[in-house]
Amino acid sequence: MCDLGVSIEGTAVERRINDLNRELAARGIIFRAHFWIADEWFTPDDVPGVAVPFYLVHPRLAQLELAQMLEVEGGSKDWCLRILRHEVGHAIDNAYRLQRRRRRQKLFGLSSTQYPEYYTPRPYSKSFVLHLDSWYAQSHPDEDFAETFAVWLNPRSDWPRRYADWPALKKLEYVDLVMREIAGTDPVVTTRRTVDSLPSLRKTLRQHYQEKRRRFGLDYPNFYDRDLRRLFSDAPEHAGNLTAARFLTRVRRDVRRRVARWTGEYQYRIDQVLNDMIERCDAIQLHLANPEDSSKLDFMVLLTVQTMNYLHGGRHRIAL
Repeated sequence: MCDLGVSIEGTAVERRINDLNRELAARGIIFRAHFWIADEWFTPDDVPGVAVPFYLVHPRLAQLELAQMLEVEGGSKDWCLRILRHEVGHAIDNAYRLQRRRRRQKLFGLSSTQYPEYYTPRPYSKSFVLHLDSWYAQSHPDEDFAETFAVWLNPRSDWPRRYADWPALKKLEYVDLVMREIAGTDPVVTTRRTVDSLPSLRKTLRQHYQEKRRRFGLDYPNFYDRDLRRLFSDAPEHAGNLTAARFLTRVRRDVRRRVARWTGEYQYRIDQVLNDMIERCDAIQLHLANPEDSSKLDFMVLLTVQTMNYLHGGRHRIAL
């Protein structure tokens, strides 16, 4: 990875960073994070800067990310800006040492709280803002702060009205108060240190994606047979119809994309569930019993319900 020889300059990421800086300037904030290329999005502890993933700075690398992970995190203008606002929330937290303030600790929790390997979201909670997918604010106190900052910074969020009856409004009002306080002031931490920058990464792209796919996989148990038998058929009169496995393989890309959008789940995780279902359809020799259009719609409902059952039932864990 250290041999890729890419940079942020002249890319869409640079344009999005400029957009972000204009949003900060409109709020009177003079702090500007520094950016470098790494293997993923992240902001290190005590560093007022942001690592940008390598795949966003070259179209061929973005194509590789898409092929390996089925989506490009931050690949669109809106998505990239949402992530940048979040990461700069971490950076400004570090730059002004906001995590040391007692009010901040009381509202969001302690930054010293250990990051979990997984977290179980509560989708109906109104104590957290909604910004990035998978209810990310619920994963850790620092993520809660960064997500709240991102909502506050977004000039189109209309957060006072959107969160008017939510407990999360207190957090937004606190961020608004603190940002007004630090507007026009220089940051306390000014280091330009980088962490795990691309030139220091000696692993290959193959190794990187093997690790990433393993991390984002999901161990859904194989208990889909009853639902699949309701949707498809193993009756002799349907044996001449298209097999369910072949049908799902044909529609999986569109189904995966739609269900990911509805549920906020990663497409890669949903694809693992699809793999399991296709294998089960093949193993128990199911066929279509209804027209393809209605079968596709019914299957999307099934897949969405199955995904949301995990999210709402507390059995679903999201990897950090």
